[in-house]
Amino acid sequence: MKRIALFLLTNIAIVLVLSIVLRLLGVERILDESGSGLDLNALLIFSAVIGFGGSFMSLAMSKWVAKRSTGAQVIKQPRNATEQWLLKTVADQAKRAGIAMPEVAIFPSPEVNAFATGATKNSSLVAVSAGLLNTMTQQEAEAVLAHEISHVANGDMVTLTLIQGVVNTFVIFFSRVIGHFIDRVVFKTEQGHGPAFWITSIIAQLVLGILASVIVMWFSRQREFRADAGGASLAGRQNMIAALERLKAGQPTHLPDELVAFGINNKARDVYSKLFMSHPPLEERIAALRNSR
Repeated sequence: MKRIALFLLTNIAIVLVLSIVLRLLGVERILDESGSGLDLNALLIFSAVIGFGGSFMSLAMSKWVAKRSTGAQVIKQPRNATEQWLLKTVADQAKRAGIAMPEVAIFPSPEVNAFATGATKNSSLVAVSAGLLNTMTQQEAEAVLAHEISHVANGDMVTLTLIQGVVNTFVIFFSRVIGHFIDRVVFKTEQGHGPAFWITSIIAQLVLGILASVIVMWFSRQREFRADAGGASLAGRQNMIAALERLKAGQPTHLPDELVAFGINNKARDVYSKLFMSHPPLEERIAALRNSR
């Protein structure tokens, strides 16, 4: 969950900042070719530049943002047996998965959690919470690490970046089209663009961005199943199932409303809330592993 949430929040912030800066610099004037209508070709190019630019900037900043936001401390020299085991396990799994050794970190949280991020397969970060190390057995923790290593080996962050770039492009494009329509039809602006265009465009960009996140969340859920399968391959299917069972037993059944969309163990109360979940329900993940051959 942390990997997806951090990426999405960073992406939204960067896209908004880029949009505002380019607007202040007058770059968006290329969208108004004749003074009365949008240049759709120019708008599409502009949208793609902002959309993919924001997405790739988010990817480039992913490790830095993750470390700063979670307080993760990278293990440079192991200070105890647990850190030695952690480095050895990640090194062994990374070698078997065919990727370079990631940075390994521990972040101070009582929650049982872990995440992997990074711009490339060979420049990644794998972090686990103190709560995970204190709660799980070594076999279960090994399975969680294998799951995160599989995310890296599968190139999930890069693929997520490309999908987010496409989504951003269409969100920016259609938000400007909506803003132009409102400005011309409702407020009757005849030349250039009035305040209604800018205000409506920003509101539409935020609303469409939230709706478009359904696509990103669907992709995220599919990659979780694949990472579970990869974790089972590296650490053993029963260990992967045991780790998920531990998560299921240790997390509350119901989360606060503001967190339900991102909960790792929340039960979707209806089809709409499930659309915004970054992870499939643990019951589905466990069932998929048990039914795998």
